[in-house]
Amino acid sequence: MPLVDLAQLPKHVAIIMDGNGRWAQARGRLRTMGHREGSKSVRRVVRASRRLGVRALTLFAFSEQNWQRPEPEVVALMELLRDYLVTERRELIDNGVRLRAVGRIDKLPARVREVLDETIAETANLRGMTLTLALSYGGREEIVDAARTLASRVAAGELDPSAITEAALEREMPSISLGRVDLLIRTGGEQRISNFLLWGTAYAELYFTSKLWPEFAADDLYAAVEAYQRRERRFGQVLSDVGSLLSSSASGAWERQ
Repeated sequence: MPLVDLAQLPKHVAIIMDGNGRWAQARGRLRTMGHREGSKSVRRVVRASRRLGVRALTLFAFSEQNWQRPEPEVVALMELLRDYLVTERRELIDNGVRLRAVGRIDKLPARVREVLDETIAETANLRGMTLTLALSYGGREEIVDAARTLASRVAAGELDPSAITEAALEREMPSISLGRVDLLIRTGGEQRISNFLLWGTAYAELYFTSKLWPEFAADDLYAAVEAYQRRERRFGQVLSDVGSLLSSSASGAWERQ
């Protein structure tokens, strides 16, 4: 098992869960079976992250572009999401895990949205790890939505254009409310971020693994965290200035919860 320093954990971990379809196809099975197997990895990684002490975990569960997949696969993914929310709700509550969702949630089917809203409400006051599901999500889309909100306020005379700063834009992006991403993991062998948390990952450490998502286990998470801890995070500055930057950034992020 990789050795992890519990005093230097990334506060916010994000994961692009790639490879479900390829895992299934390599075994002569339907892609939907790969997604179902991948849900077991979600359970393993949520448990491992909580036990490790990660404060926030964001999972790329369904992108805005995924709506363009064949209808039977989209339907199966929505049913799998609903099943996950129903079956895991009690474990989330028992372990103090707060559930959130980011993305254009209004596009989800009503029967999925109903269970999602219920689970979010039932876990809203929990103070353990925060699990965020990115659903019907796109990084560009989130920035556009935030810019549109600020533009509307300017048009209504509520906001002076000179007041539009990075901080003002961030306040309109739900994915930033738990702080920017420290560690971004992508499974499946691809080395790109695929329109995921574009603003929040600006200075994230990137970790790519060839493991397909259904094969990703707790030890793989620990290996990613251990690799993160071996890197020097400078944020474009000299190393001596980074400590004060991290302290002020982390404090501001967690105060916004």
